[in-house]
Amino acid sequence: MSTLVECVPNFSEGRDAKKVDAIVDAMIVEGVYLLDREMDGDHNRCVITLVGNREAIAEAAIRGVGKAAELIDLNQHQGAHPRLGAADVIPFIPIEGVTLEDCVVIARQVGQEIWSRYSIPVYLYEAAATKPERQNLENIRRGQFEGVREEIATNPERKPDFGDAALHPTAGATIVGARKALIAYNVYLNSSDVEVAKKIGKAIRFSSGGLRYVKGMGIMCKGLAQVSMNLTDFEQTPIARVFEFVKREAARYGVMPASSEIVGLIPKRALEEAAEWFLQIENFDSSLILENRLAGVMSGKMAVGGIRAGVEPFIEQLAQPTATPGGGSAAAAAGAMAAALGEMVAGMSRGKKAYQQYERELSAAIAELSNLREQLKAGIDEDSASYRAVMLAYKQAKSASNGENLVEEALQQATQVPLSVAQKAHAVSELLEKLKPITSKNMWSDLAVASSLARTAIEGALANVKINLESIQNEPFKTQIRQHVGELGREFAWS
Repeated sequence: MSTLVECVPNFSEGRDAKKVDAIVDAMIVEGVYLLDREMDGDHNRCVITLVGNREAIAEAAIRGVGKAAELIDLNQHQGAHPRLGAADVIPFIPIEGVTLEDCVVIARQVGQEIWSRYSIPVYLYEAAATKPERQNLENIRRGQFEGVREEIATNPERKPDFGDAALHPTAGATIVGARKALIAYNVYLNSSDVEVAKKIGKAIRFSSGGLRYVKGMGIMCKGLAQVSMNLTDFEQTPIARVFEFVKREAARYGVMPASSEIVGLIPKRALEEAAEWFLQIENFDSSLILENRLAGVMSGKMAVGGIRAGVEPFIEQLAQPTATPGGGSAAAAAGAMAAALGEMVAGMSRGKKAYQQYERELSAAIAELSNLREQLKAGIDEDSASYRAVMLAYKQAKSASNGENLVEEALQQATQVPLSVAQKAHAVSELLEKLKPITSKNMWSDLAVASSLARTAIEGALANVKINLESIQNEPFKTQIRQHVGELGREFAWS
């Protein structure tokens, strides 16, 4: 399976195009592609959007940090945006063939390498954070370069995850993490009163009691007061709701939005949801968009023939007289389809007037099902890979002094993969049950199919767990696995 990871590094330079060009050039290695670059003189910051495979994107980010350290001196830097480092923030976002957990691994490897190569300390944030309080970027960056530089030597809580308790003299520290897709969204007010923007920023950000998954502050930018925001989960807090909140709060102070802007890139789905929100289209779904329908048909993802074209290669692989892909991969695929169907049902109901009171529950279900779907999709290949690892272990055991240990370790890993599939499919099944009373009755047949697929995924995955356990010698491990199976419910437990 190919891997695709997005990286959106933020550098503390938004006025010198030559310096930004040099940083970008340093990051364009084989396997990495530039999607976007944004410079802002008032913020004195640039945002670069890259995409690439997991190995190449990691190296690109590391090189970008090195080049930024050569060109940017934070002692001379001034701008409206808070900053701690020349290369300030480097998040990794899963796109295809990778999970958020995979991006956590990438972030930690990159953090270690940045310190090793450049002696720039690194803090880990969001999903990669090693401490709960460091999940929030603002907590790490509080005090900025100047404040942290003074405090880091005496306050153990300020010690970086990688490196000594001292900032780099000119490049500061870099904050590296893993997260879901984020939308950098700013609203300009028809006023130069920055205090109004600050009050709105405080009202809208979650840390002050505002909207969930929104970070906000007020600044001056281009001669106008700006509410600067990061939307960390647009599926649960849509961008349209954020705009309406800002508009309502602005009215309290006798001002209104003059315009808004996107910094970097935005997922197409976020704009589709905004269109549905503002236009109140009763029968809206993304397939009504001409370009989406056309792209789907042309790529084999829509229409009867297209659907067959999309799934036929996997079915044909299953039919081949080879051990992989086998039942474990099929179980993971069934679980992924169950999650996808549940996601579709919840998505079709969310935003409709009849289910408006359930919008929060539906948004939460969509987010969870989407995450489970991606993990179960990854399980399709993971199951085949674990089987190949077992076969390799048996082969190596013939000539290795620790042959039995090699086989035992491979079998244990091959047991944990289908167990994980069963656990995720069980989570899907529970979410599907919660959806039935809060979604359209016209779609209950879809939920019924989804539930059947989820149950098939659980039973199929557990069959693989059971057969692997028969060859494992480690009794404590076997007891632990049986305990996990029992937690899935009495109907799935076996002796």
